[in-house]
Amino acid sequence: MDFISILSIFVLACFVGYYVVWSVTPALHTPLMAVTNAISSVIIVGALIAAAEATSPLAKWLGLAGVVMASINIFGGFAVTERMLAMYKKKEKN
Repeated sequence: MDFISILSIFVLACFVGYYVVWSVTPALHTPLMAVTNAISSVIIVGALIAAAEATSPLAKWLGLAGVVMASINIFGGFAVTERMLAMYKKKEKN
């Protein structure tokens, strides 16, 4: 694919993502966050593939950095989502 095609796909994805995220009601925000964090696992797969196919050490280190950053994003996102869901649980009366 040429650069213009890839750039066009990127710009269209930005517009679609913007309109999808801003049209979400607040009640659906927490489930959407959980799914978005799960989608980050695709980034890990892509980084692993990029690192495996890389021929230079720099590319392998960049792949490792991608895996580490996506992992932090996933686990941190799930921790925040868990805290948000805990706010909606009924408190036990003693």
